[in-house]
Amino acid sequence: MKPDRHEMFEQVIDKTLAGDVSPDEERSLRLHLEACPRCHEYFSAGTRVISGLGGFSFAVDPGLQARVSTALLVRAQQLESRRLSRKRLVWICIIALVLTVVGSFIDLQFGRVAAAFLGVQPTHLRQELISYWIGPSFWLLLLFPMLPALLTPSKNRKGNAL
Repeated sequence: MKPDRHEMFEQVIDKTLAGDVSPDEERSLRLHLEACPRCHEYFSAGTRVISGLGGFSFAVDPGLQARVSTALLVRAQQLESRRLSRKRLVWICIIALVLTVVGSFIDLQFGRVAAAFLGVQPTHLRQELISYWIGPSFWLLLLFPMLPALLTPSKNRKGNAL
């Protein structure tokens, strides 16, 4: 569906009012405004709104900035205290490794008993345990050291947090 020509010019008008228009767009807009009353009215309404905002002001409580800064500082400290420390992350990785090894050993040992009970070949059950328990546990274990990088907010090219 092709966009309406007026809608395209309304977008150019919005860019013009925001001060972010190219010279070619401005020239094209000027020619269009002379011939189109609908877009001319849209431009006039936008100009009136912006000029009306020029006199808009309000008084701010002087203590407000201090309270906001204090609240932000407290929240930043709370978030910092919740972050995983490197030492704690190492212990989590060690515990995960031990649980993976012990769990895998127990699964392989009891696999023989389970194979006999279920009436399947022990090698088939062992392959299934490796595929569905040991392998995924190992790969998940490898993800633990990457947690700090995954939990840190990424930044775009301008340095703003995403």
